[in-house]
Amino acid sequence: MEKTTFGSMIAELRKKQGMTQLELAEKVGVTDKAVSKWERDLSYPDISTLPKLADIFNVTIDQLMQAKTPPCKTSAKQSFTKLLPLILKGVAAAAGIEVVVLSLMNQIVVEDAVKMLGIGLACLAISQLPQTEK
Repeated sequence: MEKTTFGSMIAELRKKQGMTQLELAEKVGVTDKAVSKWERDLSYPDISTLPKLADIFNVTIDQLMQAKTPPCKTSAKQSFTKLLPLILKGVAAAAGIEVVVLSLMNQIVVEDAVKMLGIGLACLAISQLPQTEK
């Protein structure tokens, strides 16, 4: 068996036995949706399911575990896009905390406090904008 992802290995073994996803699911005791997710490498079976799969496909658990991990499909841009709202909320929180602390210490003038709170509110507003992925 060549090194493929776990999902493609399960799909290949299932098809070699002439089984549908539903038939495999019934034999293993899961839903066909679970099998579909395994085959698309979106999730993995519970570890207690591996002996059942190995038995059904007449392979060893070790052979099932030889599958390689699928490459990460998240680009740097997608990662940044997901982090941006969190970063903006952090900036907003920091600005608010800074205004409070400086006010308690009598170290800030009202105009500067308003500017800093405005920046914080702007960051919060931007973080709430819907994200679009291209």
